[in-house]
Amino acid sequence: MEKVSLPLSSRSLQGKKVRLLRKQGLTPVHLYGPGIDSYSLECPTPVLMGILGQIGTHSPVLITVDGEGDEYLAFVRETQWEPVRGDLLHVDFLRAELTRRMTAEVPLSLVGESAGAAEFGGTVVQYIYNLEVEALPLDIPAQLEIDTSALTDLESVLRARDVTLPEGVSLITASGDPVARIEVAKEEEEAAEEEEVGEEDG
Repeated sequence: MEKVSLPLSSRSLQGKKVRLLRKQGLTPVHLYGPGIDSYSLECPTPVLMGILGQIGTHSPVLITVDGEGDEYLAFVRETQWEPVRGDLLHVDFLRAELTRRMTAEVPLSLVGESAGAAEFGGTVVQYIYNLEVEALPLDIPAQLEIDTSALTDLESVLRARDVTLPEGVSLITASGDPVARIEVAKEEEEAAEEEEVGEEDG
């Protein structure tokens, strides 16, 4: 997995005074986790926004603090946004231990073509867009995919257990949870049933 680096600076302003930081184009950041003291930090908002766009909440980032030689592998734990303007207010990072398995939400996308959807004039509908998995921090995938070509008829259902996971990654989401299936409009479904009945009578 490619490591994304994020340099941060120590922050002296606390509490309500962090508003002054935001006026200066800086976002307050909090870094905490096992084996380290809690850090109050800051980062230029454009830099932080760019990093968040790269890693989301499921990929690690390598954090360095100005004036220190240590590096901390961390994940985004919480982001706070201004509800009206949508400005970034605060980000919490949780340090991860390389040798300890952790859980994460990983985006899930559909790939492939469903012959069943084409045959019955239906649409493949996705029910789950993230899977919860467990793995060592550096083994957590950036995304997962599931092939819809297995959806061959209206009874076919893809479930969480049908997603192929990389080695060392375990599924936490309930294995029987439906991920995707073919759905057709009511009138089209009735027409398909009538056609099947006609073929049986013939």
